[in-house]
Amino acid sequence: MSTPTGPDNGLPVRMPRPRQPGRHRRPEPAVAPEGAPALVLAVPGTPSPAVRSVAEEIVSIARSELPGLEAAVGFLNGDDVEFPSLSSVLAQAAALRGERYEFALAAGREAAEPTGPAAVVVPLLAGPDSELTGLIRDAVAAAGAPAELTDVLGPHPLLAEAVHVRLSEAGLARADRARLFTVATAADGIVLATTGGEEAVQAAGITGMLLAARLAVPVMAAALDQEGSVAAVAEQLRGSGSQSLALAPYLIGPELAEGLLEQAAEAAGCAVAEPLGAYPAVGKLVLSQYTTALGIAPQPQGAAVR
Repeated sequence: MSTPTGPDNGLPVRMPRPRQPGRHRRPEPAVAPEGAPALVLAVPGTPSPAVRSVAEEIVSIARSELPGLEAAVGFLNGDDVEFPSLSSVLAQAAALRGERYEFALAAGREAAEPTGPAAVVVPLLAGPDSELTGLIRDAVAAAGAPAELTDVLGPHPLLAEAVHVRLSEAGLARADRARLFTVATAADGIVLATTGGEEAVQAAGITGMLLAARLAVPVMAAALDQEGSVAAVAEQLRGSGSQSLALAPYLIGPELAEGLLEQAAEAAGCAVAEPLGAYPAVGKLVLSQYTTALGIAPQPQGAAVR
């Protein structure tokens, strides 16, 4: 027998920890709403096992941030055998939603008839690319399933952070400006490379300003898919005093044609960093586009400039 203050034998009782009141209380972890649309990651470029691995890791990051999230990967150029096409993934999401509704009715449960999108499609693109987003839009329409298409992931401060990390991994930038150490191969000028034409270059320029603030070196954007653009920007940087240049892809990776990055780096005489890939911030931004489309969570906050 125990009392409100403990058991009558004097041993302590493990009491439940009360929730901390006030603004410093830990927020309750968010979960995906019941019946929420699926998140479908639209992956451009040529499908391959490496591309699929990157896409699946990004989806895994999104799931870890929002438990209960239903998510899938659809390839813009998929073959529906090894790499499911975006249209087939969307059709499957709509069919699955209908099956769940019919099953609920057959089981005698109350269920509202499905309305709204069956899926929210998030393009796996760091910046605008009118050609690729147009193809994604066509694939969504061809699926014949109710779906909402979000904007691309950037520009966003988290992508500047991701580029910074890729540069530091390649030994081309200090990991943290606040730490007092040097990198012998650190670049004193950055060419931020993108694809998608002039609109993409302008959007990359916004991220470039954030990156320049982090690294305290000049950053200029260039178009990988415009012949001579990277080399011309590299010459501009050298003309303004930069001597050791680095080429930093403002690209996730799947949208990048094989060999294009290396060819541009060689022509411009630049060292080169890896594409953003499955950097955690990419997964968080994918989820942010999804939750913003549904109005169920705020966008993630950008990292502070170091």
